[in-house]
Amino acid sequence: MPSVTTNGMGGADDIVLTGLSGRLPESNSIDEFAQQLFDGVDLVTADGRRWMPGLHGLPERNGKLKDLVHFDATFFGVHAKQAHLMDPQLRLLLELTHEAVVDAGLTPNALRGTRTGVFVGVSNSETEELWTADPDKINGYALTGCCRAMFPNRISYTYDLKGPSYAVDTACSSSMFALAQAAASMKAGHCDAAIVAGCNLCLKPANSLNFHRLSMLSPEGRCAAFDAAGKGYVRSEAAVAVLLQKRGNAKRVYATLRNVRTNTDGYKTQGITFPNGQMQKQLAEETFKEVGIRPRDVAYVEAHGTGTKVGDPQEVNAIADLFCKDRSKPLLLGSVKSNMGHSEPASGLCSIAKVVVAMEAGVIPANLHFKSPNTDIPALNDGSIQVVDKNTPWDGGIVAINSFGFGGANAHVILESEPKREKRAAQYPVPRLLVASGRTEEAVHEMLAHGVKHATDAELHALIDSVHSENIPGHSFRGYSVLADSPVEDIVEMEGGTDARPIWFVFSGMGSQWAGMGKELLSLPAFAASIKRSAAALAPHGLKLEEILTTAPEEVFDDVLICFVSIAAVQVALVDVLKTVGITPDGIVGHSVGEIGCAYADGTLTAEQCVLAAYSRGRSIADARLPPGAMAAVGLSWEEATRRCPPDVFPACHNSEDSVTISGPPDSLEKFVAELSAEGIFARRVKSAGVAFHSKYIATAAPLLRKSLDKIIPNPKPRSSKWVSSSVTRDQWGSEIAKMSDSAYHVNNLLSPVRFADAIKEIPERALVIELAPHALLQAVLKRAIKGAACVPLVRRDQPRPLVQLLSGVGKIYSLGAQPQPGALYPKVSFPVSRGTPGLASQVKWD
Repeated sequence: MPSVTTNGMGGADDIVLTGLSGRLPESNSIDEFAQQLFDGVDLVTADGRRWMPGLHGLPERNGKLKDLVHFDATFFGVHAKQAHLMDPQLRLLLELTHEAVVDAGLTPNALRGTRTGVFVGVSNSETEELWTADPDKINGYALTGCCRAMFPNRISYTYDLKGPSYAVDTACSSSMFALAQAAASMKAGHCDAAIVAGCNLCLKPANSLNFHRLSMLSPEGRCAAFDAAGKGYVRSEAAVAVLLQKRGNAKRVYATLRNVRTNTDGYKTQGITFPNGQMQKQLAEETFKEVGIRPRDVAYVEAHGTGTKVGDPQEVNAIADLFCKDRSKPLLLGSVKSNMGHSEPASGLCSIAKVVVAMEAGVIPANLHFKSPNTDIPALNDGSIQVVDKNTPWDGGIVAINSFGFGGANAHVILESEPKREKRAAQYPVPRLLVASGRTEEAVHEMLAHGVKHATDAELHALIDSVHSENIPGHSFRGYSVLADSPVEDIVEMEGGTDARPIWFVFSGMGSQWAGMGKELLSLPAFAASIKRSAAALAPHGLKLEEILTTAPEEVFDDVLICFVSIAAVQVALVDVLKTVGITPDGIVGHSVGEIGCAYADGTLTAEQCVLAAYSRGRSIADARLPPGAMAAVGLSWEEATRRCPPDVFPACHNSEDSVTISGPPDSLEKFVAELSAEGIFARRVKSAGVAFHSKYIATAAPLLRKSLDKIIPNPKPRSSKWVSSSVTRDQWGSEIAKMSDSAYHVNNLLSPVRFADAIKEIPERALVIELAPHALLQAVLKRAIKGAACVPLVRRDQPRPLVQLLSGVGKIYSLGAQPQPGALYPKVSFPVSRGTPGLASQVKWD
């Protein structure tokens, strides 16, 4: 026999299991199931949730799911009338499909319209029997809700999957036959990925009574697999879904599907339900031979293992004949049915779920009810096979899995675990931002808390990023978490039935600078890289930008050149940060020198041109030898300010309906401020470095600035329609001066009054308004002026952690409906993630 070396890795076309979700007895999730397995909990119970224990002489115990009542029908677009008559198995499968896709690290929309197949193992619908028993109550909905063909077809319909879609019924091996069909379809090119699912519910006693009267059920209600006391099996409920993908497309790999084959016993003199160990052995042998893997290299066998008097010896003796030759140590053997009972058509996937749990944890959960080896199985008594009767550490490797139908339909699967890679704790340069959405506030919190719990797991965080990289329709809540020393979390309910908010950037002007404004922000790589580029452009002029932004004392910012340069550099860097996470504006407005930031966001100036333009603006002010000037903020309308200002004082900035900044000689301005204050009108001097900006008093700086800007902007570009001018009056927006982002435009910006109040009238009511500046000065103005807008300040000087404030700002942008990609701010993670990366399916919560 040819042999191959396997190590869990392979080619891009290998079929791999990438997502897993399930509801199992007393377990609402795979995580809960895993914990119960490792805790040795017997998941089979005696209670009256389905029927009274002992009814008709049935065994008192069986395995039951916790919740069959709740279903998030709205999310799946199922009308209440349909949902009421839909088989709970189908309801569960719709939820589990979503969860398995999320677990694979995919946004739920990722498979829409793709050639993804759906293969469901299911044997019956006891619900259909109920809804069709009374002819007077039949309304047709039971047909679409309970017909077994609808189980896969409804999944394909709901998720818009275009591959093959059908149900498989081979009794107890149904879900494993579904897996075989999925693998065959992928290998044949009929589909590129596959949802494989299995389900079983025990709602009525009739089926149990059938099995009981065939002497298949354990009187004690337990699967004592491989034990001398085994007298039958106990029925159980389960629903499990997995996602199969090609390795080249996988973000997570739980296991590689090395091979899967099926056969059937054919005729047997003992009867159709009698198992045939010889055919089981033949199937396993062919399965291994086909892919060149040696049976002796199998690390563990997950047996069908029902605990029946005939079935266990037939199966385990066949296993011993094939797998125990030339072994250096005992073969490990187990059966999940000992822990949870026999879920019949779903049982194959339950076995796979247990094996994945074992692979991820590096520990095989203990079998229950194994005390005395079955004497009809020699290998259990001579040490060739060791039943895993305690939690057993292992390194993974090749696993063989059996699944047999009671009519003789056999399936055998070979899985291989991923190699165990060293998983190092993430060394994030800055606190990690996570974003998430969900059906409820609790759902968002659960997902974010999962990321916080594993605060140093960069691979888990990358999966969470991937899942939420697109809007998930039907998710009513959004939130974010910043994993700082004191984690920040915020969750909001989304507006219903509205289009996405248009995104507007607003660039503040003078007054937003402050000492140390970049000290924390420079630890963010995207911000630091931008500042480095700007610093290189300014270095020939003797400026050390990084020092200005980090260690320069407050008095340094009395120099307008330093103010202009630092504001422009920070605004450019903030644009770069937002661009890094995929946020670009639909509209742009700037206040005074903030229009340099507009030019960068509009793509009409480079980063280097922006900081050099800011430098030239400051240099021209210094070199022009301007007369002494001053500025003040007053609580007047533009018209009132125009009317009331003394002849030598001028309205300079129209900030809002009742806020104007005025410019003029210091004495005249001070006198006017005193008059207004005496009348009870707000009036206060503002720092302007002794310059009366946006007035005739700085006219002599214009030619100096024009000369410099002509050199900096030799090939000017036209301003786009996104950029709303605040330095040209509304009636001149179509004029020549407003067309280009050239030296003339930016000189006019310095000299002309700021018409900010007019400009922001162009911002739509529902806009998402992001203020970009070293300190968000304009929040009050923006909130008053734009009804219904959501205003987000990126940085505030009054916050103890400006960097956390910035990351929280990006988080708020997500919470308000935009789609930033926060993972882009952190070191890149390679997919697929390492074995042992926590799952995501268990964090999905429904409404």
